[in-house]
Amino acid sequence: METLSFKPQRQSTSAPGSRLLGRCRSISGRWRRRQKYTTLQQCRCQSQQDSSMERARHHPDEADSRLSRSTGIFHPSIWRDFFLGYSNPDNSFQQLQAWMDRADKLKGEVAQMIVASSTTGDLHGRLLLVDVLERLCLDHLFEEEINAELAQIEAADVRDCDLGTVALWFYLLFTRRHLEMILPFVEGLLAREIQSTLEIPLPRRVRIYESKYYISTYEKDATLHDKVLQLAKLNSDIMQLHHQQELSILTRWWEDIKMESMIPFARDRIVECFLWILGVYFEPCHSRARIILTMIIAIVTLLDDIYDSYGSPEECDILTNCIERWDPKAAYDLPECMRIALGKILDSYEAIENMLHQEEKHRILYLRYFTEDLVRSFNMEVKMLQEGYIPESVEEHLKVSLRTGGCPILSCASFVGMHDIATTDFFNWVSSVPKMVQALSIILRLVDDLQSYEREQLIPHVALTIDSYMKEHNVSIEMAREKILILKEESWKDFNSEWLNPNNVYPKQLLERIFNLTRTMEFMYNQEDNFTNCTNLKDTIHSLFVEAYAKLI
Repeated sequence: METLSFKPQRQSTSAPGSRLLGRCRSISGRWRRRQKYTTLQQCRCQSQQDSSMERARHHPDEADSRLSRSTGIFHPSIWRDFFLGYSNPDNSFQQLQAWMDRADKLKGEVAQMIVASSTTGDLHGRLLLVDVLERLCLDHLFEEEINAELAQIEAADVRDCDLGTVALWFYLLFTRRHLEMILPFVEGLLAREIQSTLEIPLPRRVRIYESKYYISTYEKDATLHDKVLQLAKLNSDIMQLHHQQELSILTRWWEDIKMESMIPFARDRIVECFLWILGVYFEPCHSRARIILTMIIAIVTLLDDIYDSYGSPEECDILTNCIERWDPKAAYDLPECMRIALGKILDSYEAIENMLHQEEKHRILYLRYFTEDLVRSFNMEVKMLQEGYIPESVEEHLKVSLRTGGCPILSCASFVGMHDIATTDFFNWVSSVPKMVQALSIILRLVDDLQSYEREQLIPHVALTIDSYMKEHNVSIEMAREKILILKEESWKDFNSEWLNPNNVYPKQLLERIFNLTRTMEFMYNQEDNFTNCTNLKDTIHSLFVEAYAKLI
């Protein structure tokens, strides 16, 4: 598979993008030949389209009619401005200070429990404590203690241990085959946990999404120390306050777009975007990074809907050119809604740059180059749809669709707001689109195509990987879906081999952001496209950002 690479230089703002554009244009000789307007009929069609744009510019009603036809494609926002000024009425400043004081005391007591278990506890109890702390999203509070404990556990001999201890061992050192083998021989809570793990394997699950479920589950477990549960509830409420404040900031930023009135054809999903990014990093210390990455995924979604659901091929060309040049002046020929969206995007990148310290500002260059690559790829798909072109193979398809899935830009953006640990060397590495990012991109593209295939058939759509597989192998849709699912699982193996590679030179704290992005894909596209069908996420959002334990602590 082609390796993508573009490393921005400080002294140039155009050359890397030009090199990347050249690479994009070389993707398919067959398609490139199809793109050329060589017949009189095509030239006339182009002239008619240009005239249509001119009419739309001078006759807004024509553009408005297109807006009305595009309205209602997606479910409207459930939350609107709910989080703009929302905070739990029980969360006064005095109450918060009391929580934090109590949490600090409990952290000291739980830390002592971890240290004591390493010298006096049995292996089962030690495994259980580490597992519980991870599931309750408390492990970031005890990194040193847990690392020391795991170093000892790793050397333990489990051959003579009971089945429950072995099961916990495999929870921490996961293999699906062993879980399937032991499932018939266990019952109760452990059996339910193993069954849940087999539906979405444990390493692929996003802990923060399930944290409150585990709090309620462990409340029924008499073996769990009450101090751990108290700390879990306090920590949940303290993090919730941080997340509510961030949601308020992001909602205010998003409200400026006036999505419902000016861009009704796009998915209004800022809260769902934040939920998605919460799975990448939930800890309060990553607040800036979380806000920036949420802004980027919202912008990617907006651009996707403009290219996919609204813009004409000519308008998409103009929009692409404007973003390549980072200049709104050429947007004169665009409909008002696209000009508004472009202005918001350019303003947002300036706002992100202002969030960065002086020594971090070069990071925005990497983000811009990935954005340029993204819109070129979106524009390429517009032309594919216009030509009715189906790539000859899945491999050819992925050379474009890996980019349009947005994973390369999201991988880069996940580090823009992080602190000194995200070095220039690391940005150069992620900008080479390494195997880990390629595997992430394949997983998202395939799982998205699998879940959205039926919906896409209802409207004109660019060919999916399923279509390319059917064309390449002359098989039925059922067979193509089965093979695409197998390819997705193979991509997970590729990803895991990179994640577990002992020769990785970059810190796990950075690589885990890419891993967490991959994990969130399984959640967002489990059973169906939950991001687009946002009602499926309502309960999770309410649980994490609205419900509190304040009166129970």
